[in-house]
Amino acid sequence: MKPSREAQKTRTSAPIHDSIDRILLAPVFGPLFFLVVMWLVFQLTTTLASPLQKWLSTLLTGPVAGGTSALMNTIGLGGTWMEGLVVDGLIAGVGMVLTFLPMMTMMFLLLAGLEHSGYLARAAVLTDRVMGILGLPGQAFLPLVVGFGCNVPALMATRDLPQRHQRLMTALLIPFTACSARLTVFIMLGSMFFGRWAGTVVFGMYLVSLGYVVLAGLLMRKTLWRTIGEQPLVFDLPAYQIPRFQPIWFIAWARIKDFLQTAGGIIVAAVIGVWFLQAIPVHGGSFGHVEVTDSLYGWSASLVAPLFSPAGFGNWEAVAALVVGLVAKEAVISSWAQTYGVLGVDLSVLGDHIWMTFEVSSGGHAIAAIVAFMVYLLAYTPCVATFATQVRQVGWKWTAVGMAIQLVMASIAAIVTFQFLRLIL
Repeated sequence: MKPSREAQKTRTSAPIHDSIDRILLAPVFGPLFFLVVMWLVFQLTTTLASPLQKWLSTLLTGPVAGGTSALMNTIGLGGTWMEGLVVDGLIAGVGMVLTFLPMMTMMFLLLAGLEHSGYLARAAVLTDRVMGILGLPGQAFLPLVVGFGCNVPALMATRDLPQRHQRLMTALLIPFTACSARLTVFIMLGSMFFGRWAGTVVFGMYLVSLGYVVLAGLLMRKTLWRTIGEQPLVFDLPAYQIPRFQPIWFIAWARIKDFLQTAGGIIVAAVIGVWFLQAIPVHGGSFGHVEVTDSLYGWSASLVAPLFSPAGFGNWEAVAALVVGLVAKEAVISSWAQTYGVLGVDLSVLGDHIWMTFEVSSGGHAIAAIVAFMVYLLAYTPCVATFATQVRQVGWKWTAVGMAIQLVMASIAAIVTFQFLRLIL
C-alpha cells in the first residue's frame, strides 16, 4: 500500500525544516537573526504606516473637529463646556490615539505573519536558555510572549505553570513586557522625535523590556525564590509554511479589535475624566473656561513633578500623563492631546509642545529626557485592567510587592538613562 500524498509531502519536507532549524536555532546565529527580524518589523511599521498616520491626523484635527464645532454652533452649544468636552476632549484625546491605528495594524500584520509562518515558535526555543538562567521552566516563555501583546491574557496564561512559585514569579515579570498599549506611545514619540531612527528606537524599547524581565527575574531568584529549579521547554514545533493573508488577517484583526475596544471604552472614560479635571478651576477662571495650568489637573500634577527632576521630566504635563496612564497606557497620548488641545493642535504641533516642555524640564537635554520618560513608562506600573487581573491571580500582597519592584526599577533606570544620555548627546 502506497503512502498518502500528505504523508509523502511530510516526509519530503521534514529534512528541509530540520536543515532550516539547524541554522535558525544555532546558539549564536539564531538570536542575532531573531533580533534583525524584529528590528525590520519595527522599521517597516514606522516607515510604511507614517503617511496614513499623518492623513488621519489631518482629517481629525481639520474637517472632523471643524465640522463638529460648526454643528455645535448650529444647535446653540457653541462656546459652551459641552463643545469643549466633545472637541477638546473626545476628538482631541481619542482621535489622537486613533491616528496610530495604521501603525498598530501594520505591526499586528507583520507579527501575525511571523506567527503563521512558524518562526515565532522557534523564538521560544531561543529564549528557553534565558528562562533557565532565571530559574523558570521553559513554558514560562509563552505567557511572557503573550504579555508583549497584552498583559491581561498573559497573566491568565500563568495558570498552566506547574508550581505555585513559578506562577508567582512569572506573574510579577509579565508587567515588565512592552504590551501593545505601550507600543502606541513609543511609536508616537519615535515618529515625532527620532525621524528615520524611529523604528530602531521602538525596537530598543523592546530590548529594554527584555532587560527589565531578566534583571527583575534575577533579583527575585536571588531574594524571593532561591530554590527554583530548571525545567526544559518541551513542545512540538509547527512546520514552516508560507504565510497566507486570510489567517494572518484573522490573527491581526483580533488584536486590532481589542485596540479599538480599548479606545472606545477605557480611553473614552479616561478622556472624559481628564477633561473634567482640566475644567475645574483652582486659580481663577470658571468651570470649562480655565487655563490647564490653573486647573485641578495641572495644579495637582505640579505638586508631584519635582520628584521626577533627576530623570529630566520634572514637568507637570509628563507627570499628569503618567497618572492617566494608570488607567490605560494609550491614554498618555490622549492626555497630552488634551493638555495642549486648547491650542487646536495636530500631531506635528503636539510634538513641538512636548519637545519644548521636555527641553525646559531637562535643562536643554530634551532627547535624553524623552528616552528616560519612555524607559520609565515601560515599567512603572501596569494599567488598571492588568492590576485587577494580577490581584485575582496572585493576591494583594504579591501584587503590591510587584508594583514596588516596578516603581523602584523604573525610577532607577530613568534617572541613570537621563544622566548618562545628557553627558553624551
